[in-house]
Amino acid sequence: MIIGLYRTIISIVLWPIWFIYLIIILPIFLFYIILVNKKYYHYFLRPMSYLFCLLGGQIVKQSGDIPDPKNGPFLYIINHESLFDHFVIGQYIKHYVTAIAKYEQFKYPLWGDVAKFYGIVPIDRLNTVKAVGSLKKVEKEILKNKVSFLIAPEGTRSIDGKLGEFKKGAFHIAKNTGINIVPIIINGSYEAKRKSDWRLSPGKINIHFSNVISFDLYADMSINELRDYVRGKIKDFVD
Repeated sequence: MIIGLYRTIISIVLWPIWFIYLIIILPIFLFYIILVNKKYYHYFLRPMSYLFCLLGGQIVKQSGDIPDPKNGPFLYIINHESLFDHFVIGQYIKHYVTAIAKYEQFKYPLWGDVAKFYGIVPIDRLNTVKAVGSLKKVEKEILKNKVSFLIAPEGTRSIDGKLGEFKKGAFHIAKNTGINIVPIIINGSYEAKRKSDWRLSPGKINIHFSNVISFDLYADMSINELRDYVRGKIKDFVD
């Protein structure tokens, strides 16, 4: 009961601070990404992500080797625990990387504009034809423009903190493009903000960059084998 009361009080304090920060920073970020080349986005995104986590009561600790941008593009595969995840990662990626996001996010005021101009690819998870079209767009961006992508194969945030099953879409992309895969493991963000609870829990979030999985390593794997192999890399750290 005491812990629950503490989380409630802390959340009542942190949420308004967080909200004010977003109201201020998102228009500035939107203006920035409209004006500058994509290769410079991370110069703003990294400190913005750091403050997003810090004002949410989270200290982030990183381990593993962050891939050299010169060896990209990369397909970053993550476990998805909470709304902190992308900002935890955003602190450390030193090049332009975008993502796939459910199309509903593009309807949110301001946030949807940022997602659109940043280059995030919308996906309709309930429409197979449209979803496949989104994946093909990602493949085109990788092959033509050498863009790196961040994908959470679980498809949604974990409801219990455990690693969910992986969907195949990300691994079709990998096989069709030959892109280098980087598993990223996040621990602690579920405890920081659970999907089923409005309250925040100040603490520490750990992020680990696993070794790069080159195309040579997975070229002979089937889609299912590659999916299970990458999931195993993440599961070793999550569970």
